[in-house]
Amino acid sequence: MNPLISSLMPELDLQVLMPLFMSVGGGVFLLLLNVGKGFSKSLSVAIAGLILAFSVLWIAFYNPSTDGAGDFLTDGASLSGQLFIALASLLLLLLALSKEKFSEFETPEFYPLYLFMVGGFTLMVSTDHLLLILLGLESASLVMCVLMALSYKSTGIEAAIKYFSLSVLAGVFFVLGVALLYLLTGHLDLSSVGDGLRSVFFHHEPRALPLFFIALACMLGALGFKVSLVPFHTWMPDIYEGNNPVLAGFISIVPKMAGLVVLLRVLYAFLNTESFVIDNLYTALIALTITIPNAMALLQKDVKRMMAYSSISHTGFALACVVDGAGALFSYWLLFLITNIGAFAILWMVANQQDAQQNSYAYPYERFNGLVQTKPLLAMLSAIFLCSLAGIPPFSMFWGKVMVLEQVISQHQVFLPIVMVLNSAVSAVYYLRLLVAMFFKTPSANPPSATNATPPLYAVSTAVAFLCVFSVFVLRIYLNSNQA
Repeated sequence: MNPLISSLMPELDLQVLMPLFMSVGGGVFLLLLNVGKGFSKSLSVAIAGLILAFSVLWIAFYNPSTDGAGDFLTDGASLSGQLFIALASLLLLLLALSKEKFSEFETPEFYPLYLFMVGGFTLMVSTDHLLLILLGLESASLVMCVLMALSYKSTGIEAAIKYFSLSVLAGVFFVLGVALLYLLTGHLDLSSVGDGLRSVFFHHEPRALPLFFIALACMLGALGFKVSLVPFHTWMPDIYEGNNPVLAGFISIVPKMAGLVVLLRVLYAFLNTESFVIDNLYTALIALTITIPNAMALLQKDVKRMMAYSSISHTGFALACVVDGAGALFSYWLLFLITNIGAFAILWMVANQQDAQQNSYAYPYERFNGLVQTKPLLAMLSAIFLCSLAGIPPFSMFWGKVMVLEQVISQHQVFLPIVMVLNSAVSAVYYLRLLVAMFFKTPSANPPSATNATPPLYAVSTAVAFLCVFSVFVLRIYLNSNQA
């Protein structure tokens, strides 16, 4: 290799960068394909690219061959985060194989942009260098805004403008936080930043401590927006309401996965200081993120808005795993990923062209009255997903919440376990409210049809439902083997 190139890329390993190359390269390839009027092949090419990326990550996860490539990491958090992003993006893209043709999926730009967005989130979790994280964060956020606006609905454009405005504000906070961390420590990689912050806090430097807490506030504000921590969560219900169930499902899983991985690394850097203030702030954020959205979900009359608030509450449960390590966090988010994709797949299968004509994707509870009489298979699949989200045994999310409680109790916490148990009981109310409508109420005059459903969608939903029931056994075996 040329000495100049070797000096610029001293430890380049293609296996580390291959998933990112596949996403971004696949997007570029689709742009060129669309120039040659190959739009009809865009969906299949995008699916093939995500399958290849997932396969490479799966091999790398079980056969790691390197310690990294420069600022790119191959630790468990990086590979698990990339693996989950590829899996969720692939499963959600399969929902585009629907019968009805909506404008969002009929534009040549959609699939290249989708792959670019996946590439941005992949970059976020594959590095601990703050500038590279910022690059991935902003590129993925900008593409997401464009995808929201591609629906050509006033609600979609409104959602895009709201997300863009708040995302710019979050980006400003992130840049300010990065600048302050560099001023305090002289480093931009989070592993070195953590050591520098510990030194600053240990020596109680009076001039540095105010900057330390301002940097913490900026980073929490920026990343809290991405993962929808309270009080940075207010954008989510409106964004869900303004988008189709496929994109809403993506927003509920993939950006949060990327944000949680980055937040995991940032929190480790700050928690490394062993500050009593930070420990209590962390506990308060988790309690508020679990409680307030649960209370708001009880008041919702639209199923999609209810799902928005419930996903915020699940983020609080996932964040509670951070102190004890990334393993529990990823195990919980995997169970949530599976269940939430299934729930949004049901909403997508009952979508129709009337939704497009009405300029919104509205899902009031009344729309599902008597679903078991008109579409019994959809009703049974919905029951599995809702019972799992509610944490009812023996479904997967019940064991996920038990696992989180075990982690929190092992840290000698008393307050958080009580908050989690009480909120789990509250969440069952709004999930079971939808089940009551499906199974015990008279069908409405215009019951939801499954005209958007196709054999691939039924196959994806059934497979996900199967995982909701049986993935818990795989998870328990995995955790037990790790503990042994």
